[in-house]
Formats: sequence, structure tokens, C-alpha cells
Amino acid sequence: MIKTLIGAAAMAAVAYAVVPAQAAHMGMGCSGPNLTKTEAAVEAMADTEVKFAAEKEISLAQDAMLNGKMGACGMHLSKAAHESMAK
Repeated sequence: MIKTLIGAAAMAAVAYAVVPAQAAHMGMGCSGPNLTKTEAAVEAMADTEVKFAAEKEISLAQDAMLNGKMGACGMHLSKAAHESMAK
């Protein structure tokens, strides 16, 4: 019984460590240069609702980055980059 509980705890610890790291590498990675590029692309957009949505995603990405949530940061940054391409 103890071995089963220890094994389950070990698997949960591995999953907890691997999943956020994998999420950060999916799509657009959360990094300063990627954030800067995306911000520049959004700033070049015309003032529309799409631009405002992209600006909100950038803000959410910055907040996530500051809080160490790299997976969430990458997700928001990818959404902003996608919206900036939809000009």
C-alpha cells in the first residue's frame, strides 16, 4: 500500500514538473524578444477591436511572465501574434 502511494506521488510530481515546461515550448515561446516582436506588430495595426484584443493578450502575457507562468504567457503571446497577423 505504501509503495503504491509513493509511486502515485512520484508520478504526480513528474507530471507537475513536465507539463508546464512542455506548454511553454508549444506555439510561441514566452521570451523577451518574442514579446517585443509581437508588441511591435500589434502597435503597427490599425485601431480596431482586433488590435484591442491583441493588446489585452499582450498584457495578460506580460502578467503571466512576471508571475512565472510561462505556459500561460506563451498561450497569450501566441493569441496576440495570431491576431496581429489578421490585420
